[in-house]
Amino acid sequence: MQLDWGTFGLEIVNFLVLVWILKRFLYRPVLDTIARRKAAIEQTLADANAKQAGAQALEHEYQHRLAEWQKEKEALRAQAKEEVNAERARRMATLQGALDQEREKRSALEQQQMNEWRKRVADEALAQGAQFATRLLSRLATPELEARLVPLALDDLAHLPDMQLQAIRTACRDAANKIRVATAFPLPETQRRALLQRLAEAAKANLSAEFAEDPSLLAGLRVSIGPWIMRANLHDELKFFAEAPRDGT
Repeated sequence: MQLDWGTFGLEIVNFLVLVWILKRFLYRPVLDTIARRKAAIEQTLADANAKQAGAQALEHEYQHRLAEWQKEKEALRAQAKEEVNAERARRMATLQGALDQEREKRSALEQQQMNEWRKRVADEALAQGAQFATRLLSRLATPELEARLVPLALDDLAHLPDMQLQAIRTACRDAANKIRVATAFPLPETQRRALLQRLAEAAKANLSAEFAEDPSLLAGLRVSIGPWIMRANLHDELKFFAEAPRDGT
């Protein structure tokens, strides 16, 4: 078989024309399409990477905010716990204070009741003692006992404090104030003179007195000059003995 160079040349020309046509009208659009597809894919990948980065940033921010929220929650929980403990302590302190006050009130009431009971028992015992002493001294009250009490009164007059002496002198300056001497039994004249002498020495003035008998005194005497009174008798002493605790309460 013999090679036809003319036909071979035409085939080569046809092939080159075909290659040009393919390159011109088919390969370049395909390349452009592929380039565009590649660019679109790269853009899609870039967008996906950007979205992934954004998602990761959001996730990181969420984790950060979650951690912050957890810290805030723990802080709020601790603060709430402290407030609850403080409120509990305050209420416990208030309750303890109320209990202490109630205990003190109850203790004071019990102490008051105990004191009243003791006072009542003491008063009853004192009243019974005073009654017993009155009955006993009523039997012992005699002129002889009174004769012993008068010297004691005279000795008291001789040793009166300045305040008492001033009270006697002030009372004696008032002419309306008369000296009255009451005794349970008739007072002997010698004791009357001795009593007037002691009163005159105390008052620093000449005095006269009215003498009277008062059997309720049991034994002893009672001297009064206006508001000033000297009690040296069994009745007044027993009365003072019976009423002194009541006056002190």
